[in-house]
Amino acid sequence: MRFGTVMADMMTDGRPPMPDGEQRKMTSRRPGRTQARDLERYASLFSARTQDMKSSPMRDLMALTARPDVISLAGGLPDTSTFPAEDFAKLMSHLAVKATARALQYGPTEGIDEVREAIVRVMAAEGTDVDGEDVLVTTGGQQVIDLVCKTLVDPGDVVIAEAPTYPGAVPTFNAYQAELIQIEMDSDGMRIDVLEETLARLDREGRRPKFIYTIPNFQNPAGVTMSLPRRRRLVDIAHERELLVLEDNPYGLLRYEGEPLPSLYSMDGGEFVIYLGTFSKILSPGVRVGWAAAPRPVLQKMNVGKASADLCSSTLTQLFVAEYFLSGQWETYMDELRTLYRGRRDVLLDALAEHLPAEASWTQPQGGLFIWATLPDGLDTTDLLAKALSRNVAFVPGRAAFLDGRGGTSMRLNFSGVGEEQLREGVRRIGEVVHEQVDLLGSLTGRRPGAIPRPGAAPATPPPTATADDADAEAPHGDRPTDPALADVLHLPRRDDDAGTRRSSS
Repeated sequence: MRFGTVMADMMTDGRPPMPDGEQRKMTSRRPGRTQARDLERYASLFSARTQDMKSSPMRDLMALTARPDVISLAGGLPDTSTFPAEDFAKLMSHLAVKATARALQYGPTEGIDEVREAIVRVMAAEGTDVDGEDVLVTTGGQQVIDLVCKTLVDPGDVVIAEAPTYPGAVPTFNAYQAELIQIEMDSDGMRIDVLEETLARLDREGRRPKFIYTIPNFQNPAGVTMSLPRRRRLVDIAHERELLVLEDNPYGLLRYEGEPLPSLYSMDGGEFVIYLGTFSKILSPGVRVGWAAAPRPVLQKMNVGKASADLCSSTLTQLFVAEYFLSGQWETYMDELRTLYRGRRDVLLDALAEHLPAEASWTQPQGGLFIWATLPDGLDTTDLLAKALSRNVAFVPGRAAFLDGRGGTSMRLNFSGVGEEQLREGVRRIGEVVHEQVDLLGSLTGRRPGAIPRPGAAPATPPPTATADDADAEAPHGDRPTDPALADVLHLPRRDDDAGTRRSSS
């Protein structure tokens, strides 16, 4: 049974199916009516754009994974239970005393000054200086992607993104009828040599991309980080071609090892890079406060687009964010989150090594919330998800991160949203389903499926003649396993190209 079949069993508003009795009550209120008939009645009223609008896989999964018996490794959920309830109560009480009327009122579209000041401090913590006047407060980071598309994209315009890319961005690109071109990645992030070849091809066709979308830090879903030489070259390309880059950076402060790298925005100087930030991962997704920092002419257009969408983001939650950052607790809280998530990442890596077949591979991120796992060739994670859901465990299938059918053997796994025991049990259940499918394919084909080939991929274990030191030297710098139990982790290759990264790979 495919994932689409599972989703077809859900109501059109994304909720799980109602019990039979409730369904009958609804049907009895409107005799002779069906969802298909209702859709047909309104079809002629829908805009052409709706034909390209598709639901996000995460949205579809949320209703299923909300059940308490499901172990969800699907959503990019931070662990909000870590935020002390007494701190929340204290902050809200203080806010109620000093700013009730203001909290319940409309605010400026661009955001209240106190939150913009907090954003300036957060970006400074990553070594990025920004003027508060160049910041637009948004209703979560997702709204930034929407506003950038609304501001820049006409139907048929080209947008460039990584392959794979953030599954939540794909429906937005579809909604604005963009043509998405995806650039392959390796352990150093987006292949800039392939990007330049693509831009040259588009030049020959007389086409100019509206922007390049990238998640340089602990990429969602792949978990890899763009190297410094590639960051430099990408910014150079933006300047040479006067091409906008949308830098999505929700996870930059969630680094567990290795040295921080400069943001594209700081390297660019605010000319061609639009920076996307959010408090969803470092404070709470429930506050729905994100931001964009951008060149002022672009920011002004985005501000107009935001006003037409929601007038302003919630004043109440903006004041809560401002109050929280004034309290001076956020850096201690970030330290606690990093310690917690680092431990969960390591547990997930250990569980993958224990329960997935030797032919499987996965990334070992230095930060963020996700691991990208690739299963033996011949398996399809879209089909696998339906079987996994029957055992009350969920993940995001790899095809959700592509528009061209790729990613069928891969899956995105989140390690921040559930505890260590649930992580172990969830991967054990996934491993059971995977091994069953491997055995089934083996019985049908007479051979065991092999790992999907990837350019430059290292073997899961060193050759018999290799020494342990040789195997360690092969691992990417900063990604070497610190525990022998992680030795079977297969890493994406590191390419030590200098700033040009112009050589084509084998």
